[in-house]
Amino acid sequence: MQDYELTNLIFEVGYWRKANQIHKWFVDNVQSGKDDCGNYKVSIEKLKELLEVVNEILSEKNKKKQVELAKTLLPSQDGYFFGGLDYDTWYFQQLEKTKEIIKKLLKVKSLEYYEIKYGSSW
Repeated sequence: MQDYELTNLIFEVGYWRKANQIHKWFVDNVQSGKDDCGNYKVSIEKLKELLEVVNEILSEKNKKKQVELAKTLLPSQDGYFFGGLDYDTWYFQQLEKTKEIIKKLLKVKSLEYYEIKYGSSW
């Protein structure tokens, strides 16, 4: 491969499976409502925005209020391959996972020089 020029290098920094609330957030806030399995550039500001939403939901200690907040800020989305619609343990585990993915990514040195993309497929 030494005779070839390196033009692209891709790192997978996060992977969500059946986290429909996170997918919906990206569709609504990054993809201009287009749910088309495309790859979309995500700004650092948008990642911070998602992290703020996730933190707001996770910081609510009253379970009933937490679920209502989740329904408002990060609603579930139905779809053939999208998983459940309930605001259950799985839903909140995906929020914790999202929090960790974004926090780790935001620590990357010189992150502003990288192009961050979100893509989906089913």
